[in-house]
Amino acid sequence: MKFSISTLSSIIGDLQRLRRFFTPNSTLTTPKLFISGLSRSTIDENLFNAFASFGRLLKAKVIINRASGRSEGFGFVTYETIEDAEKTSEGMNAKFLDGWVIFVDPARPREPLPCQPPKQDTQQSETGFTTNNTIGWYG
Repeated sequence: MKFSISTLSSIIGDLQRLRRFFTPNSTLTTPKLFISGLSRSTIDENLFNAFASFGRLLKAKVIINRASGRSEGFGFVTYETIEDAEKTSEGMNAKFLDGWVIFVDPARPREPLPCQPPKQDTQQSETGFTTNNTIGWYG
């Protein structure tokens, strides 16, 4: 089967238009990225240094457990532009940092906590005493 040059260039043009239709220009809507798989020893400075080469990095934060003071194993980095964040997402996803494989995903907005009515800890017992699950009992 033989095709003329004009037919081939027409087919190529159609394929390029289809590719643009099915491939989004940008998957990110914010320059903030969620980084998971961090080592417990990774600190903010290590995270910043690892991600600074991909663009103007504004902030790098490892999330720390308040009770233990240790890393939760994830963090966030924020770039000046979405383009820098896209380069980072492609360049750092599934790479090693501090001996662990990390994963880079778009950060999602924090969901608001559901509003719940206050919990009642007190109960009336059969004997007439009021019990409080937090403190104990009193009469």
